[in-house]
Amino acid sequence: MTQHFCLEVAGDFACFTRPEMKAERVSYDIITPSACRAVFEAILWKPAIRWVPETIEVLAPIRWISLRRNELGSKVSVSNVKSAMNKGSGQLGLYIEDDRQQRAGLFLRDVRYRLTAHFELTDRAGAADNIAKFSEMFERRAQRGQCINQPYLGCREFACDFASVTPGEMASVPDELLGERPLGWMLYDLDFTNPADPTPRFFNAVLNNGVLHIPDWNSPEVRG
Repeated sequence: MTQHFCLEVAGDFACFTRPEMKAERVSYDIITPSACRAVFEAILWKPAIRWVPETIEVLAPIRWISLRRNELGSKVSVSNVKSAMNKGSGQLGLYIEDDRQQRAGLFLRDVRYRLTAHFELTDRAGAADNIAKFSEMFERRAQRGQCINQPYLGCREFACDFASVTPGEMASVPDELLGERPLGWMLYDLDFTNPADPTPRFFNAVLNNGVLHIPDWNSPEVRG
């Protein structure tokens, strides 16, 4: 029997970047399934399990803020890293003072979500691995506020608080989110069937009374 887990997360800022925006960061209206998965993985990740997001409940009104931030304009070159490994020396560091770029972004502010997910065992699960074992580990860690890395909302600088809640509990939905609210095509996650060339997959997201029901990964609704 599938066991469901539920977390409430909240943060001052969030950015779930739309991939079609190239120069500036513009967030989706709500958290994406991949970002939801990452929150659960931040609390418990093992090669033997795979987190599957189910629902996203929006508990706060959708509010926006425009910010300008300093970002690096480039990234470390793979060829430079390989050359340094072969030679035993080389320049691997990047300094923001030498490669600073100011970029504007349209982010979310004062967000609060209730996230529900379950996990499945992968083909890397051993003989001693089972659902009950990892369920107890997750519940213990979530209740104590323990995590592998601090969960964040899209960008690592946008850390979030989290708390374990009972799945199925009634949540208060903002009045402005009552009814149906189409969100358009949203990034679901990356498909790593070919690890050398992961491809994005999308689905048509619709909020119903503040709740987004995430379709199954293999359903016709998810396209790549």
